Amino acid sequence: MALIPESLRDAPFALRITQRAGGRAAIIYRRQADPEGRDRLQRVGDLPPLALQATLPMVREAIRAGRQRLIHNGGNDGNGLMEPGAFKPLDSQWGVRVACYALVTASLRDGERMLLASEHLRHANPDQLAWWLGLLMQRDNVRALRALRILTEAVQ
Repeated sequence: MALIPESLRDAPFALRITQRAGGRAAIIYRRQADPEGRDRLQRVGDLPPLALQATLPMVREAIRAGRQRLIHNGGNDGNGLMEPGAFKPLDSQWGVRVACYALVTASLRDGERMLLASEHLRHANPDQLAWWLGLLMQRDNVRALRALRILTEAVQ
């Protein structure tokens, strides 16, 4: 069962849309303890404009899923879903998908391959992706990164 965040404070992941010279981009954050033991959002990776364009359906679905509880509790309906600015809470299922996508597509340039990777990750099991994210967040992640890129068809 996915944790549905009631606010950004409760969210295990967050996404922030930014405006860059090349277009809209996004930064994905994961809630972790900092060196002092405080619970903080820490940057996982970013989605440059091309990567964000390739995964727009997944990102929109992720933001909507994270906002569902806010809407049911009387918050606004999510106008400005993809507007740059504030952090957008993501639940555990969608946050892990977007985080893996950001790491898989880092430094890639082929938009078609990014689109394939996005579709694979969009329909992947979140529990398995959480395991992959654990591997990808380690320092020596070259083999895990290469393996997930091949599995998601991000590379040939």
